[in-house]
Amino acid sequence: MNLNLAGKTAVVTGASKGIGLAITRALAGEGANVVAAARTAATATGSVYPVAVDLTTPGGPAALIEAAVARFGGVDILVNNVGAVRPRPDGFLSVTDDGWTSTFLVNFFSAVRTTRAVLPHLLSKGAGSIVTITSVNAVLPDPMVIDYSAAKAALASFCKSLSKEVGPHGIRVNTISPGPVSTDLWLGDDGVAAALSRVTGRPPQDIAASAAKDTVTGRFTRADEVAALVLLLAGDRAANVIGADFAIDGGMTTTL
Repeated sequence: MNLNLAGKTAVVTGASKGIGLAITRALAGEGANVVAAARTAATATGSVYPVAVDLTTPGGPAALIEAAVARFGGVDILVNNVGAVRPRPDGFLSVTDDGWTSTFLVNFFSAVRTTRAVLPHLLSKGAGSIVTITSVNAVLPDPMVIDYSAAKAALASFCKSLSKEVGPHGIRVNTISPGPVSTDLWLGDDGVAAALSRVTGRPPQDIAASAAKDTVTGRFTRADEVAALVLLLAGDRAANVIGADFAIDGGMTTTL
């Protein structure tokens, strides 16, 4: 299926690894120019233009969009993917104000600020797609990640509200909510499974296997599966899909 992404310019945040890297590769594979944002930029290859930027700073998101426009003359697609999670095994009282602030900066304000920076460029064209990676924790709040769950719920609400404002102007805003994904966020040396292992004494692989059992498929989602969904929402084949959320969690979410 031709998704009509060739020649489009996409900005992907958190693009150096995991889901973001898979999205970057998938968009480039469809012929899009991709501005790949990460704290440490890689070497430019083909249609991928890396930009080193800290999106938790107030000026980082605007600088990213300025770099994209300077390089390619405009932006057609924004993928808000950057995020981080830290388990809170000691409970709510262990999360300080600094902890709450840090979590919201990377999981909420980075997307809000990047969206605010790109929106004038999309509105001037009267077309564009914003795809934001949220989490099933937006609707499955978990005390183990209480601040992350709250930030992702806020992000989902923000995107739904924005979709109603900008949809009539040709801008499509949608979200994707992954469950556990087989990336370093969950499976790396500093990932969720390893962090919980240090607290519980259980092997990380046992913790990951237990999480996989909560899905119907019995496995984690792959990063390329998330990327495939991003491609559909980014392209104009889904032109009338606005304000929607797509769970990709192997059936983990059991509610309607």
